[in-house]
Amino acid sequence: MKDLIVVSGKRKRSIARATLKPGKGVVRINKLLLENVKPKLAREKIKEVLAIVDDTKNKFDIDVAVKGGGIISQASAISLAIGRAISQAHPELKEQILRYDRQFLVADVRRKETRKPNRHGKARSKTQKSYR
Repeated sequence: MKDLIVVSGKRKRSIARATLKPGKGVVRINKLLLENVKPKLAREKIKEVLAIVDDTKNKFDIDVAVKGGGIISQASAISLAIGRAISQAHPELKEQILRYDRQFLVADVRRKETRKPNRHGKARSKTQKSYR
């Protein structure tokens, strides 16, 4: 394993940058321990990628800086960044991660549809017509 690996992951408006380095298995998100991340659903989504590679998890520390977007899109961006970092550090685990869930290595490119001119608010909403 290399000394330091820096990888990023994106989901919607969220951007996560994960730094992987040799250590004791500590995972921090925005300088907060993973066990203290709220809500529980986001914490479980992040733990899912770590559960796949449970045997090698204790060999490195992961620091993640994430910004933008909502809670769940941040959790998806974090899991993508962690999955990419682990697969870069241990290429033999890449196939195992891909078999479990492709979203841990390949970014979801869907974005919000842009608003159209001369329409109200949303991307596809139109003004009502009355023919009476």
